[in-house]
Amino acid sequence: MIVVATAGHVDHGKSALVRALTGRDPDRLAEERRRGLTLDLGFARCDLPSGRRAAFVDVPGHERYLQTMLAGLGPVRAALLAVAADQGWAAQTAEHADALAAFAVPQLLLVITRCDLADSEPTAAIARRELLTRGLPALPPVATSAHTGQGLDALRAALDLLSPALPPSPGPVRLCVDRAFTVSGAGTVVTGTLLGGTLRVGDRLELCPSVEGPSATVRELHVCERPVTEASGPTRVAVNLRRVPRDAVPRGSALLTPDAWVTSTLADVRLHALGADPPALPSEVMCHLGTARRPARLRRLSGDLGQLRLSAPLPPHVGDRLAVRDPATRVVLGATVLDPMPERIADRGAAGRRRAALESATGQPLLSSELKRRGLARGVDLRRLGIPLPAVDRPEQEWFIDPEHWRQLAEQLLSLVRTHSEQSVTAPELSRDQVREALTLPDFRVIDLILSTRLREQLGRIGMADAPLPSGLNRVAETAQRELAAARWRAPTAERWRELGVNTAELHALAWHDVLVRLAPNVYLTPEAIEQSLAVLRDLPVPFRVSQARTALAAPRRVVVPLLEHLDRQGITERISDDGRRQLRGPAPA
Repeated sequence: MIVVATAGHVDHGKSALVRALTGRDPDRLAEERRRGLTLDLGFARCDLPSGRRAAFVDVPGHERYLQTMLAGLGPVRAALLAVAADQGWAAQTAEHADALAAFAVPQLLLVITRCDLADSEPTAAIARRELLTRGLPALPPVATSAHTGQGLDALRAALDLLSPALPPSPGPVRLCVDRAFTVSGAGTVVTGTLLGGTLRVGDRLELCPSVEGPSATVRELHVCERPVTEASGPTRVAVNLRRVPRDAVPRGSALLTPDAWVTSTLADVRLHALGADPPALPSEVMCHLGTARRPARLRRLSGDLGQLRLSAPLPPHVGDRLAVRDPATRVVLGATVLDPMPERIADRGAAGRRRAALESATGQPLLSSELKRRGLARGVDLRRLGIPLPAVDRPEQEWFIDPEHWRQLAEQLLSLVRTHSEQSVTAPELSRDQVREALTLPDFRVIDLILSTRLREQLGRIGMADAPLPSGLNRVAETAQRELAAARWRAPTAERWRELGVNTAELHALAWHDVLVRLAPNVYLTPEAIEQSLAVLRDLPVPFRVSQARTALAAPRRVVVPLLEHLDRQGITERISDDGRRQLRGPAPA
């Protein structure tokens, strides 16, 4: 399905054109029909020559209904701009074109209406020139007459060409509500344009604005007035919600996939205008996203950068387009969301730092760009920002880190350990609390990410092996390596280490320097022994039991169990049952 909004000056024939194409009057209200004037959003649909379906959102053209028009244009990716041949480019034509440019609607059809009353060519030439000045696509115009039927087939064919250019958008659901009503025996029903994702009967959804957490359940779905079990965007959809009052989901509300959107009252944006610099905007503006509008306070950071402080939450992703409007002058600018989860700017110093951080931001939802700006971010926050993430199979990878920031932290950690070791070769092991505080890390798991073997593979190994072994540990290292070479996987016991004259502090220091790998208290192996164990494990049945690994390695349970748990944490083995059976996931990292 292709969802198309109309746009254009009042009385330029938008509704008449939709009526001629679909056979349905988009003016739903009795007053609209009595006055012959569109007052609210209207809806209709038709089949196209290819068998595809076009759904129309008809917007009012009168200047009094600017906010309603913006609610109609906000959620769509295609629009039909109607310009009457006998009246030409008019005030609301320009205003609607400004709104299309503000929302960066990617597909636009220019339709010259009422061509039975005047020559369409002069109007088409002026309209194309006006659209080009706004950066809107100047597609070949279609001349039509709803009265005579002229050009309707050509318009249907032009609409048909839009569909291949607008593929379904994957990802989470954000349904912008444009209508809410009650149905006897069913309860609350909302309608809206679903651009991406898939809605299913039984889905639990968040409401925005609303209380935190999933608060709505899909009871029924209808597409084109027919019940369905699921609906994928782009499409028009009606959603019957279970136990949600109509007043809780007015126009401007959004139904969201849980934990997939930021519902924020702050957003850093880049403003767009026709000239080199955006015109002056007041500090008090109106912000439009989807069908929603929010009063907002705009704090300018530079010529085109600003931070919006909204009166109520909106659910944007990085890269979303907003319309920012001056209520007094009716100037409408576009704004690209750069960061929907920023820190609030409290002073000039913070504003300067924020401006510097945003100068190179493009508004593209790219993981590399986001990490370069943030340095470090949680996976859950990146998903809510709309940043596509790679598949993650390790818990520590729920944090993502910029490569350069990783190098800096790795060097800081290495310096910390070197300093600690040089103070005394038998100094107590650094605690995770000490490391986290010294590196000002937000989470203990980031330490594991800094030490990640896979990340070392990707960026070049930086770790304890790069630090020279303190001279006081050389004898201890030789003793430990000689003993472990003979014992292989039968790691020495605590008693045996004491017999060898190696104490716990010295073992900890060897582990920090990557001479040994600590599997459990008093259980140490060499990295080479762990690598060699994988060749043995690969020959076991799939899946294998702990007892089978013990037999194959000729090692006691006190070694085999922590060894397998270590390999689980590295993502090399995977526990697949409660009785401890495992399987190899792939070759070991170097």
